[in-house]
Amino acid sequence: MIHLPSRRRQRIFGAYDSRSSSVLYYPAVSELGKWHLAQYNIARLLAPLDSPQLADFVGNLDRINQVGDRSPGFVWRHQTAEGNSTAVRVRGDPMIVINFSVWDDADSLFEYTYRSDHAEVFRRRREWFDPHDGYYLVLWWVAAGHEPDVEEAEERLNYLQEHGPTPHAFTLKERFPPPQ
Repeated sequence: MIHLPSRRRQRIFGAYDSRSSSVLYYPAVSELGKWHLAQYNIARLLAPLDSPQLADFVGNLDRINQVGDRSPGFVWRHQTAEGNSTAVRVRGDPMIVINFSVWDDADSLFEYTYRSDHAEVFRRRREWFDPHDGYYLVLWWVAAGHEPDVEEAEERLNYLQEHGPTPHAFTLKERFPPPQ
């Protein structure tokens, strides 16, 4: 289950349902026809999440997620009841964790990734994750109000692996504009 407590998300998409901690989708008129940028990445852990080796990574998750949630251009972040996505498993590998969010645009995502407190944690990724051959991050445009799921994200990442950057699936280095 995805929990979406973001008050900003509530302002963008509509009413907040306190019983289920999720947002009821009612796109604002100004959001209709607008595109947002979905971002999905995977990483393979070097050790279990509860290991001493990953203590700093786990200890920084909530803080860094809050930085992202408050960043200009942030729209949505995939999370479970724990407030992050570390419990989600993909590709049949219990050591792979995901990160999945939606942003107004690539510049907002770039600013958060490389110019906020996230950058200090990002620079330490080799302490916690295996080096990854090929693409580990994919971007694609979604209509405002569409909440992409992990299956869609996995499809986009697989497409990028197979075809390279295209308007269907791309990277921060090779960007494509939103659909017309």
